[in-house]
Amino acid sequence: MEIRKAQKSKSKLKVGLAGTSGSGKTYSALLLASGMTSWDKVCVIDTENGSADLYDGLGEYNVITLKAPFSPERYIEAIRAAEEAGMEVIIVDSITHEWDGEGGCLEIVDKLGGRYQDWSKVTPRHARFIQAILLKVEKKGLKEITREGFEYELTLSFDLSQNHLAATSKDRTGLFMDKPEFKITAETGKTLKDWAEKGVEPPVRAESIEVEESEEGEIPTTIVSEKCQFCGTVGKYHKSGCPSLKEAGNQL
Repeated sequence: MEIRKAQKSKSKLKVGLAGTSGSGKTYSALLLASGMTSWDKVCVIDTENGSADLYDGLGEYNVITLKAPFSPERYIEAIRAAEEAGMEVIIVDSITHEWDGEGGCLEIVDKLGGRYQDWSKVTPRHARFIQAILLKVEKKGLKEITREGFEYELTLSFDLSQNHLAATSKDRTGLFMDKPEFKITAETGKTLKDWAEKGVEPPVRAESIEVEESEEGEIPTTIVSEKCQFCGTVGKYHKSGCPSLKEAGNQL
């Protein structure tokens, strides 16, 4: 067991934006993205009936239109398509449908029978969607309509008011916490990018994902080959209460 000095590694950003309709989530997400990379390297995965196209005057960004069914696999397919096209910032607008939209996780469980044990088939699928979110700005509703604990996966979460002012509900960067409300601009994105790029090169992480079969009644989780940063589990199910993936029964 090694004791070492704490040292920040370069990291990939996972940013959430929450707010009511009209608070400027999509617009703010695009401004953030423009500060992180060039417009041609920004892609919006749009589930909001073409809302991503409303701001084409900002720059020549890219759009993937995602329609029902909103299964985890469809979202992952869209994310992979953006990555393979060389996109550097991906805006998921929005993640809500993967959870409670047509063909989303809640509907999938209902079609399987709506039983507690049916989550054993859906939990790994949802977890793979969460793990597919690597470097992107996510836009969501006022309350994150997804599985409880999602905010634990984020680097930073902004709450937007009707005046388009942002405050942070979570900030691992320490750049915005306890600061006055402000308007998100491209400079905000640049500040975040500079923070993410500071530090040593991170260790190579295995991308393989294994899903183990569980005993009847047990909710399995997606297992990654590295150690869970929250519960410390390696190569087995997350421990009870781990914020990486809450017990599915609590979501029903």
